Amino acid sequence: MLSDQSEISLQADVPTHLSGSRLDQAAAELFAAYSRTRLQQWIRDGALQVDGRTGKTREKMLGGECLTLNARLEAEGEWLPQPVPFEIIFEDASVIVVNKAAGLVVHPGAGNPDGTLLNGLLYHCEQLATVPRAGIVHRLDKDTTGLMVVAKTLEAHHSLTTQLKDRSVKRHYRAIVQGVMTGGGTVDVPIGRHPTSRTRMAVLRPGREAGSRYREAISHYRLVERFAGHSHVEVALETGRTHQIRVHMAHLGYPLVGDVVYGGRLRLSAGSSAELSTALREFPRQALHALRLSFIHPHSGETVEWESSLPEDMQQLLDVLQRESSSV
Repeated sequence: MLSDQSEISLQADVPTHLSGSRLDQAAAELFAAYSRTRLQQWIRDGALQVDGRTGKTREKMLGGECLTLNARLEAEGEWLPQPVPFEIIFEDASVIVVNKAAGLVVHPGAGNPDGTLLNGLLYHCEQLATVPRAGIVHRLDKDTTGLMVVAKTLEAHHSLTTQLKDRSVKRHYRAIVQGVMTGGGTVDVPIGRHPTSRTRMAVLRPGREAGSRYREAISHYRLVERFAGHSHVEVALETGRTHQIRVHMAHLGYPLVGDVVYGGRLRLSAGSSAELSTALREFPRQALHALRLSFIHPHSGETVEWESSLPEDMQQLLDVLQRESSSV
């Protein structure tokens, strides 16, 4: 329940899979809209309680505890409004739908302290200063293009984060992958932080990577078009883990074109033309685009949907692949 634009009142039970987690870790998963730093401060202030009592950030959860959060949101303060350009395809009193360009970082972090979409959003709409993460409820990687929704109010934020948790937000992506697919399917394997490379994610099998935290990850994919050595696919996310599509496609043996983290070395089919070889070598990013986005509008209650055309670089690569395949 939300009382006004700056007051939040939330409650959640700690699930059994978080048994053994610290209080701040469990809170970060259950109240994912808020930063770990902010949650830790609320724990210290007594605004986030465990079974009606003040907890400690490092205390271990057993599972089944009731966490209650009653707090007043203040402006984040450390994030500055900046005139960062970005494309808005829809905006009303509740939400902003953004068509993100390649190269735009969504949220400040290590190596990207400012100049992000979040900074641009704060410059565009000052009321976002008191909405968690300036209204950002889901992210795209720096070099992934396409559609994102941003909440402008706490009510909209609560609605959208609940919809994401309930999996009623529909997100469809287009990707160009290495390898020739014969059809579609579903990938249902958990993802967690790579056990040795902390900047990467990985498929983690329960019981195999001791000490690693993994989360359920489900992707549904279908073949759009098949080429001599590549495939154009559409992927629908049921869950939204970090790097999910990139990790899942690589796990299947069909890594994304241009993905230097999960793609391995460039694959070229025997007899590839100079045009195709050049297009693949020079493709500047992972070939991934958030094509369609739908959700229940927080104010009207109606299902709304947007679609974004493929960006020029992906369309040009598809044109080359189509010419190559037609000449074989």
